[in-house]
Amino acid sequence: QVQLVESGGGLVQAGGSLRLSCVASGRTFKNYSMGWFRQAPGKEREFVAAISGSGRNIAYTDSVKGRFTISRDNAQNTLYLQMNSLKPEDTAIYYCAATALYSVYSDVRNYNYWGQGTQVTVSS
Repeated sequence: QVQLVESGGGLVQAGGSLRLSCVASGRTFKNYSMGWFRQAPGKEREFVAAISGSGRNIAYTDSVKGRFTISRDNAQNTLYLQMNSLKPEDTAIYYCAATALYSVYSDVRNYNYWGQGTQVTVSS
């Protein structure tokens, strides 16, 4: 079992920044590829970014490329999402997720463990 706890969400004006964190416990963190997903009201959960266990492989959805940065600190069992130049359409609940699979994945079905989510609201 892997337990995931997100933090760092909040209310920010358009153009602002937030940094999300996800602390993992229960298993060896570096053995898991990690992902960030988000879900806006009335919409399906969608992929944001993913990173392999070593941090060597990274993927982003097109809408956040150049604005968001995913990273991890395996010594601290923590995953990060630095979000810059935020837009109102980034408003959603953000979830971190873990998979024991090796590479980076955008499909929610590849992830076995999920956090409870943290709300990000971007005002215009």
